[in-house]
Amino acid sequence: MQVIKGPREALLKPLTIVGGIIENHQTMNILSNVLIKKNGTDVSFTGTDLEILIRTHNSNGVDGGDPVAFTVSARKALDLFKVLPDTEVTLSLGAPKKSIGAEGSNQISRKLEVKTTSSRFALQTLPAEDYPDFPQAEFESKVVVPATQFKYLLSMVHYAMAVQDIRFYLNAMRLIVKNGTMSAVATDGRRLAYCEIKLEGADGSAEMSATIPRKTVSELKRLVPDTDTPVTIEIAPNQARFTFEDVEVITKLVEGKYPDFERVIPTNNDKQFLVNREELLGALHRTAVLASDKFKGVRLLLTPGLLSIQTSNSEQEEGNDDIAVDYQGEPLDIGFNVNFMSDVLSNLKNDKVKISLSGPQSPALITMPDSDSFKYVLMPMRL
Repeated sequence: MQVIKGPREALLKPLTIVGGIIENHQTMNILSNVLIKKNGTDVSFTGTDLEILIRTHNSNGVDGGDPVAFTVSARKALDLFKVLPDTEVTLSLGAPKKSIGAEGSNQISRKLEVKTTSSRFALQTLPAEDYPDFPQAEFESKVVVPATQFKYLLSMVHYAMAVQDIRFYLNAMRLIVKNGTMSAVATDGRRLAYCEIKLEGADGSAEMSATIPRKTVSELKRLVPDTDTPVTIEIAPNQARFTFEDVEVITKLVEGKYPDFERVIPTNNDKQFLVNREELLGALHRTAVLASDKFKGVRLLLTPGLLSIQTSNSEQEEGNDDIAVDYQGEPLDIGFNVNFMSDVLSNLKNDKVKISLSGPQSPALITMPDSDSFKYVLMPMRL
């Protein structure tokens, strides 16, 4: 029975969209599969790891017949479609057959036939009835933002999220809508990235907030298009839903109180200067070669008219790179993690960045000149 028919690319795209969250090794075998449902010409593709669900649609279903649903290995299907020739592909479901399960029980199995003009492949399926439900909350708050702006917001803060921190709320991004703006915050306890955008035409009284898991942020960053297509964001107490184009992403939210990030952002750093972003990034990359593998620290020596980036390691190797800056204040010697400093410079696109310092034991503030929409707070290191 033919169920889906269309160009290879039209079938590869939805598998790529949902395949990002599907892992090969799962506690339930069926979670390694993608759920495919066909009703008329509409075909939906769903993947979940029980924390996130991604669903997308296309219109490549073979019209006629009863609705059909089945699951198939996401990895095998994706790998196969990647190497198929650019031609029309037909997916057909074979007749149900009885087989003996692992515990000796009778099972009904069906093969999915993938066929082109010159090749044929048969993949094992699992029943759609066994695919786990993803309970959906009643969403209470909604806001719409252009995809380009939302993608920009994610790109400006995502790198500051923690990775497998025992403080689970740090392995996430805080999303806040308030006073006609949308802001995103990420921190791992040693640095903090904050960015906000204005919501054009939004109700200034609308307020909502959610702590989005790291994996969801990564998937949104991958999937949200760099276009002006609208992204609809809906929030419930324990879930969030993001809808754009033919894609729907539903995620559980991280529970727990997020840190009071506003208290961390310094307001009295009086040693300020502008520096060429690419020059500073290049100097950091060069000096990082000789930085200690364990601490990855670099020393910044700020003197009138000059910023020196210095590094050394346990093998008594040293590096030094000088950059001319417009600064006439008191000298300052301060250390930072070179990777944390490079991260922010790599994600910013400005020609120049503004660095504000206070003392060797106080956090630095990195911003964009003449704009308060982005703030990056970096804790110093003792070298």
